[in-house]
Amino acid sequence: MAVSDHVDLPTFMEGVKKRNPHQPEFCQAVQEVAEDIFDFMADKVQYHEQQILRRIAEPDRVVSFRVCWEDDNGNIRVQRGWRVQNNNAIGPYKGGIRFHPSVNESVLKFLAFEQTFKNALTGLPMGGGKGGSNFNPKGKSVREIMRFCQSFMTELYRHIGADVDVPAGDIGVGGREIGYMFGQYKRITNQFTGVLTGKGLEWGGSLIRTEATGYGAVYFLANMLAHKGDDLVGKTAVISGSGNVATHAAEKIVQMGGKVLTLSDSGGFIHDPDGISQDKINWVKEHKTHRRGRIEEYVAEFKGATFHEGKTPWGVPCDVALPCATQNELLGDDARLLVKNGCIAVSEGANMPTDLDGVHVFKDAKILYAPGKASNAGGVAVSGLEMSQNSERRAWKEDELQQMLKDIMMGIHNSCLTYGDNGKGYVDYVKGANIAGFKKVADAMLAFGVV
Repeated sequence: MAVSDHVDLPTFMEGVKKRNPHQPEFCQAVQEVAEDIFDFMADKVQYHEQQILRRIAEPDRVVSFRVCWEDDNGNIRVQRGWRVQNNNAIGPYKGGIRFHPSVNESVLKFLAFEQTFKNALTGLPMGGGKGGSNFNPKGKSVREIMRFCQSFMTELYRHIGADVDVPAGDIGVGGREIGYMFGQYKRITNQFTGVLTGKGLEWGGSLIRTEATGYGAVYFLANMLAHKGDDLVGKTAVISGSGNVATHAAEKIVQMGGKVLTLSDSGGFIHDPDGISQDKINWVKEHKTHRRGRIEEYVAEFKGATFHEGKTPWGVPCDVALPCATQNELLGDDARLLVKNGCIAVSEGANMPTDLDGVHVFKDAKILYAPGKASNAGGVAVSGLEMSQNSERRAWKEDELQQMLKDIMMGIHNSCLTYGDNGKGYVDYVKGANIAGFKKVADAMLAFGVV
């Protein structure tokens, strides 16, 4: 074995940063995994000889393309689109499409890298990918969004397929956008295949897909608490976000006996000390989804609630916290404040919402802390089940899917215990998730040789 095959963590990360300049999100994601993987790999010569981590941290391909479309005033608009296909060692590439001004190559590479391990944890045969555009759907008409989606798919279609790469929705891409893209794919290829997930129920979609990510994050949280002999009954919860993941996480917290205190959006957060009940959650869903409203309008509807402009909710004392908005929304100082105020558990509903400083704070405090690749895997798990249903030309019932989702989240929790339980009463869920996901992908890569 050459000396260069077995480097230390700082040297490895120096190489990653050198190869990926100006891509902080991607380098952060690689480092978070590498911190745990290096100790695990220490005595495993084959991983070093085959440069497995180095290969996983280099996407199979990054496709970048121009997206031209015409707005309602006849102006020609030009956006940039991407599809990052990170690793397909255990199945077709699988991961969402994001439309947001913050989208760039670094963000999508980080998401695709994380997705590789998340998908491996589900136990389903799915590789990792991610895509999107810097297109901002806010303020656009329905016809403008349709034209953009069609133009985006006109380029993307040649890189995807039911057994190649199966995109889904993400921030800025819901059922409407998936419909427009699927319609364009069908028009171009003359094929009706399960090339996208998150489809409507009438044309190949799956029940509970909308609820799956938020519900799954709470199921994982409940599994962590149960392992300690505790549950969610009477627990106060602070949640960020007010979209699909956040509202369904809030819904499941309420169903399991907890009390939700906050929701947020890019403008700030609302604090409702009386608790955000199911009726209030239903109002938020309607307000955000159909009226495209802002969360600050909640306080005019429900007395006793307050709106905190430009702030995140992590200063509100709580028992459990669920960051469900976006990456790096929970920083080191926020984590220290949560721990100081008595928070006992954090379950991530978003992808990498806690920065590295915050991750270290939670791990050092030895609270229950579930990284997104484990706790928010419920969404992609049900997407995988949607792929299975499409392949079989069938649809499972809701109670069957709910049970499968619970079983998958329990399975992920058990995988984290396998590699993260130190036997002294503390479970490092970050380490457990990273090693369990890495091992599955790495062993498949070893089986294929150098490809």
